[in-house]
Amino acid sequence: MNQLYFSEEQNMLREQIRRFVEQEIVPHAEPWEEDGFVPRDVLRKMGGLGFLGIRYGEDYGGSNMNTLGSVILAEELGRSTFGGFAVTVLVHTDMASPHLENFGTKAQKDKYMADLISGKKICAVGVTEPDAGSDVAGIRTTAVEDGDSYVLNGSKMFITNGVKGDVYFVAAKTDTSVKGSRGITIFILEKGMDGFTVSRALDKQGWRCSDTAELVFDNCRVPKANILGGVNKGFYSIMRNFQNERTVLAAQSMGEAAKALELTLQYVQERKAFGETLWDKQGIRQRLAMAQAKVEAGRQLVYHAAWLDAMGEDCVKEVSMAKAFCCELVNEVMYTCLQFHGGFGYIRESAIERMSRDARVQSIGGGATEVMLEEISKRSVIS
Repeated sequence: MNQLYFSEEQNMLREQIRRFVEQEIVPHAEPWEEDGFVPRDVLRKMGGLGFLGIRYGEDYGGSNMNTLGSVILAEELGRSTFGGFAVTVLVHTDMASPHLENFGTKAQKDKYMADLISGKKICAVGVTEPDAGSDVAGIRTTAVEDGDSYVLNGSKMFITNGVKGDVYFVAAKTDTSVKGSRGITIFILEKGMDGFTVSRALDKQGWRCSDTAELVFDNCRVPKANILGGVNKGFYSIMRNFQNERTVLAAQSMGEAAKALELTLQYVQERKAFGETLWDKQGIRQRLAMAQAKVEAGRQLVYHAAWLDAMGEDCVKEVSMAKAFCCELVNEVMYTCLQFHGGFGYIRESAIERMSRDARVQSIGGGATEVMLEEISKRSVIS
């Protein structure tokens, strides 16, 4: 499998990330759940090792890999058992900064890219609003031209890295006379701009160590030099990166599911009941075997979608399949794994308990399962 999809360089990257996660994350991340954020020195350390610039050019300190590199990162971060840590990194590397990479001017990249790749600055993307999630066309934040600036008014909701971030890529309506997705522009904002505030940190069921915020813009003045990709062209940037975002969420889910199965296999082989181990029970063995088969199928689906993307192929259907299948599957796997941990799986000191809470949002974030199924059905007409 690795020889089919991944290069030797990419396999080495996987080993490096897994070693970092096992040594630097797993032993230390429990307090981050209470703190509500990942320490920035951890992210800077990841930047120094090259993990935050896998997809970006060497001119700014990146490794210039393709989509499969992002899949490796997402899978291995998912194996950490801390979904909040994983998504903190992935939003920075694969959901926010790609907007700068894909549509930024040289001046904009020169200003921000090296700091983002090194972890000196952390970024977020502001598209979702209280009344607009997967329906990007429904955003209500506006940006009105005023001299050499635009003035933003509105709010954004559920923004990962929103509390502790430094750079934000924010979508706003610059032409309210047109309907739907037209008239959207993306702006580069920095923390501390007048009129830009973090309204509140959000208290979540899972992903506890990722900082998530509501952002408010009250007559926030943004220079025209901070327009990303052109006026009224923001929808193209958002749509272009959706496939990458959904691919890494699917890969993260499979990393989480695979690790949960490892932990559960270890547990059932040690836990005794009625004079024998749980592993000796045929029903338990077979349910875990089927779960392993499904996770392997999910991984193959993700790898294929990522390979298509790396080859420049139209892969909306395949990515949507991967996102829908894998993000539902991770919840199914967590249910089974917690069940076989018994009461120990339901207490907070159990990794499975935390992973079960973290997994729940996977079928919602980045495009709900129902949205993904509609994307598949649109492309499923038999000729």
